[in-house]
Amino acid sequence: MTVCLHQEQQIQSLSAELRVLKNPENLSPSPRLDELREENTRLKYRVNILKRSLQDDGLHGLAPPGCRSMVNINQQLQHIFGQAIRASCPELQDPPLAVTPNQQAKFGDYQCNSAMAMAQMLKVKGIKTNPREIAERIVQNLPENDIIQKTEIAGPGFINIHLKRAFVSRLLKNLLVNGVQPPPLAARKKVVVDFSSPNIAKEMHVGHLRSTIIGDSMCRLFEFLGYDVLRLNHVGDWGTQFGMLIAHLQDKFPDYLTVSPPISDLQAFYKESKKRFDEEEEFKKRAYQCVVRLQSKEQDFIKAWHLICDVSRREFQKVYDSLNVRILERGESYYQELMTDVVKEFEEKGLVQMEEGRKLVFVPGQSIPLTVVKSDGGYTYDTSDLAALHQRLFEENADIIIYVTDSGQGTHFQVVFAAAQMIGWYDPQVTRVEHAGFGVVLGEDKKKFKTRSGDTVRLMDLLDEGLRRSMDKLKEKDRDKVLSPEELATAQRAVAFGCIKYADLSHNRINDYVFSFDKMLDDRGNTAAYLLYALTRIRSIARLANIDEVALRKSAETTEVILDHEKEWKLGKCILRFPEILQKILDDLLLHTLCDFLYELATTFTEFYDSCYCVEKDRRTGQVIKVNMWRMLLCEATASIMAKGFEILGINPVHRM
Repeated sequence: MTVCLHQEQQIQSLSAELRVLKNPENLSPSPRLDELREENTRLKYRVNILKRSLQDDGLHGLAPPGCRSMVNINQQLQHIFGQAIRASCPELQDPPLAVTPNQQAKFGDYQCNSAMAMAQMLKVKGIKTNPREIAERIVQNLPENDIIQKTEIAGPGFINIHLKRAFVSRLLKNLLVNGVQPPPLAARKKVVVDFSSPNIAKEMHVGHLRSTIIGDSMCRLFEFLGYDVLRLNHVGDWGTQFGMLIAHLQDKFPDYLTVSPPISDLQAFYKESKKRFDEEEEFKKRAYQCVVRLQSKEQDFIKAWHLICDVSRREFQKVYDSLNVRILERGESYYQELMTDVVKEFEEKGLVQMEEGRKLVFVPGQSIPLTVVKSDGGYTYDTSDLAALHQRLFEENADIIIYVTDSGQGTHFQVVFAAAQMIGWYDPQVTRVEHAGFGVVLGEDKKKFKTRSGDTVRLMDLLDEGLRRSMDKLKEKDRDKVLSPEELATAQRAVAFGCIKYADLSHNRINDYVFSFDKMLDDRGNTAAYLLYALTRIRSIARLANIDEVALRKSAETTEVILDHEKEWKLGKCILRFPEILQKILDDLLLHTLCDFLYELATTFTEFYDSCYCVEKDRRTGQVIKVNMWRMLLCEATASIMAKGFEILGINPVHRM
């Protein structure tokens, strides 16, 4: 990567020198003119050598020698076809580049569909050209490479691409020898992901489940790809509700400063204080006084606030431990001091308007203003989110900031981001700030997911129910008869939490989804239960053939992966699409693409295993007679990709189920 960048810099430098030498106005008559002309020729030759070197590095489709990274085949093909397209129609500015995997194997492995769009662009310029002619020119201009076996032009101008089997075989060997390594990263950017974000003194509910699962998986993806990731929990730990909670705490546990209050059910405690706040005028006044004294940072009130927050934190942590989620708490209280500075900055730049005692920020093109200061002088969610965004941009120096909340907050974040751009905090062409919204969780009646009594479903109750149902499923399959108690407990947690996560992640996050334990624990179709069992079966193949990891690793270094059978070829290509899938998710943050890929990989493997023997056994004795090593390596490559996919989804596969 460094070598490529150095060569690019050299090309730019030499090209600049050439421009100077070409321009006669820059050259006064000199006895050195012949020498300079000779230098000009030498520089041209050097530029061509460097360009060819760069082309070779990119076009041969393999990472540089010694590089362990997986290769994104689609990107390599785009690089090749990009050059051919520009050479074919130099009169077009930014010609379209469309390379996609072919859906039908008989038409090849990938397809370039640029010719039709290019013909339309030329037509606008007054140049009538048949798309097939453009496709032919593109094929003629394809640079020499080690990736493409042949191309065929079909229909109005589709270019079908057939890959070289030796190329795919070498990439599989690289994967088997070096493991599942991310593609090279141009720069290690800083990523902030804001997710989960429950409110202190309130139970985590099913809505927090979606944010927690989706946000954690996004973080895992960025971390695997080599980014510097900061996982933030923007908890609601500040505001007027703490006044009533502290007042109620003082009444119920007057010795709270010396004896830790035994609050086991904070939700009930919150409801009690809210009832008193709504019904008792004297209590309401005292609650407001408590807010003022808390904001003034009086020690007794700060301690009461800490006590309430700590009870919530312990409850939140039970959920995070169950789901194996790491997250750094940085609640609204963290940004209190920053809010004053943010409001001041908007005021100094003349962007604040007064309306009925409130301070508002109107952003051109946005339907609603931001309220940065309420009529009573207090701050709002708008102020808090602006302060948080400012801190992440200027103190964390984030290159990418993602907010994972329900889609209902989409308009709010749209206005916050627009205000930040208006004041000049960031340029969206340079810094990526995005709201990754998600739909609501529905019950099987297609209505908002609630308990029978109409209450919000507590998250811990949901997770406990998942554990109970997964154990029933395992016992139904008689796994309790073959697994040790420890293995059974591990499998129970893997199935329960894996199925809950996968059911969420396998749906397009933008849509609502129906929560159904029966569907998510079904071991047929695109479910975690099916995929976990599939991975366990694939891993057992080597064990049944008495081949350990050391033997597999040694074999990977010496055995060529042969892809002559159509099912071997199909599986090999499917395995190697993994980097393309990750790149797509990086672009659109839609994780169901990875779930769809894992399901496709599992079903493609089943086709392969049904058609191609890996281990041949004596029918009478059951003894292994013959092992097909390159097929065993395809089994291992499939298992490696599936395991890494599960890791990104936050699912823990177990070796025995």
